Amino acid sequence: MNSSPVAIITGAAGNLGQAVATHLGSLGYRLLLVDLNQPDWEGESDAVSIGNVDLTLPEHAQEVVNQAWEYFGQIDAVVNIAGGFVWERQAESSLDTWNLQFAMNVQTTVNMCQAILPQFQDQQSGVIVNIGAAAAGKALEGMGAYAAAKSAVLRLTEALAAENKHLGIRANAVLPSILDTPANREAMPDSDPADWVSPESLAGVIAFLLSNAARDINGTGIPVTGRV
Repeated sequence: MNSSPVAIITGAAGNLGQAVATHLGSLGYRLLLVDLNQPDWEGESDAVSIGNVDLTLPEHAQEVVNQAWEYFGQIDAVVNIAGGFVWERQAESSLDTWNLQFAMNVQTTVNMCQAILPQFQDQQSGVIVNIGAAAAGKALEGMGAYAAAKSAVLRLTEALAAENKHLGIRANAVLPSILDTPANREAMPDSDPADWVSPESLAGVIAFLLSNAARDINGTGIPVTGRV
């Protein structure tokens, strides 16, 4: 029987998803990697990669859990990275932007949490790490819809922790500022990426929150803001 922990990583095809997968794989995690796009995997850890997963659909989230259980026979952690960002001033904004931001960031996270909770509650263990944003604490220019969505992710995380702490289930969120990704470098060519948060650095924080060393941390949002 393989005792290595199993983690589901959503949004695993993106920069942060790839960094988290690589880091957890190096720690011996077995991984189920899911995304709309097909996640790459070249690590040595046992991993299953699934594309065409739309986590705005509850049935897709449930199928992710079913696949993880069928392949590994256990699930110990979920890292909800799937999401997205739109910068738009309110004077030019539309409700479509708000709906999109809540679908990408909130709906995907809610659906995965809803799908995994029965399993975690039954086994009375499990760890959830959600990806919030520093903007959840204070919205900046052009971030109304995004900040509101990420604030909802944080409130969801707090509720999950309060409702399930007696069952040995933990839920926390990380609140990063700007991630050092190719897309952000292109969008902000005059900024210094050295001030930003590297995906690898954030992956280390996520791994800590998944670990037993963080067993007494529950229901909180951890700022990871670099020098921003």
